[in-house]
Amino acid sequence: MDPERMLEKCRQGQWKIDVDLDWSVPPRPMTREEEISVVQYFTDMSGIERLAGALFEEQRKRVDDPTMKKIFATFVADEERHAEVAERLARYYDVHGYRGYELNPSLAAFAPHFVDAVKYLSAEIATVYITGGELILDVALLRSINDYVHDTMSQKALDLVNRDESRHIAVDYHMTEYYSSPEYQQYLAAQPPQPIRERVKALWAFANVLYHAKPFFQDVFFTPMSVVDPSGRRLREAFKRFQLVGTKPEVAKRPFVKFMRTVRDIAVHPLTGPLLGGAMGRLLGLPPELMSDVYTAEEEQRAQRMTFDELAEDALGAKHLS
Repeated sequence: MDPERMLEKCRQGQWKIDVDLDWSVPPRPMTREEEISVVQYFTDMSGIERLAGALFEEQRKRVDDPTMKKIFATFVADEERHAEVAERLARYYDVHGYRGYELNPSLAAFAPHFVDAVKYLSAEIATVYITGGELILDVALLRSINDYVHDTMSQKALDLVNRDESRHIAVDYHMTEYYSSPEYQQYLAAQPPQPIRERVKALWAFANVLYHAKPFFQDVFFTPMSVVDPSGRRLREAFKRFQLVGTKPEVAKRPFVKFMRTVRDIAVHPLTGPLLGGAMGRLLGLPPELMSDVYTAEEEQRAQRMTFDELAEDALGAKHLS
């Protein structure tokens, strides 16, 4: 990825809620159940997008490269715009006012700890979580919600959001490559030890992320996906891309990726799985079907031959699968 070219794309890709979207178009008729679900999905989407914005702001603070700082600043602006669009869409589809809507409690509980984790944990751990979340959001959730809503307003709004998210995923892969590089590892080795107070904050944040991860993922991602993507195909496609980037040798040898691999291996092993599978799933926040590898040996071999930029393009291509 060329950071200067990406920055130019980020600047050219900006759009405005009231200019690029026509809010006068009426929503399609919905059943009571559909309307309630859609309004809640967009209400939660606003919280997810603001969480993403806070994470990108922490990344902006951590990078030294001035071009990357500018790129992350555009991402923060993107996510605030996405959150505002989601709030507007929630009001737009709340035609009958069947009930009041609030952010899912699991999202509200998880978000501050996740931001602290990105702030205090190593950059590579933060990037792993951010990349996984962006893939689930972009490849699976947003597209499936759009298909579920299935009208002109949703299509236009989420097309614009997805265009922004494509840039975010490209940079996620770029940062994954950077943080797993020998050059960055040498840089880390030369840094002074983290102060004890900061280490305590990092451990506390990480413990809370692990504690709150399962209800957050279940309530905000997996339960909605069971409605808008009942086959589970798009969710598997998102996780496949996430798992494949973890098979790259320079990524696979990083301690946190090794930890995740070990937890998943324990969960699916014929001997340890029946005893510890539930606890391991609770630790990573994943359902049993996503603890196993969802890629084939051929797909893994193909991923080994690809650059990180090519892997990012492959992940983005998954958005166009039916």
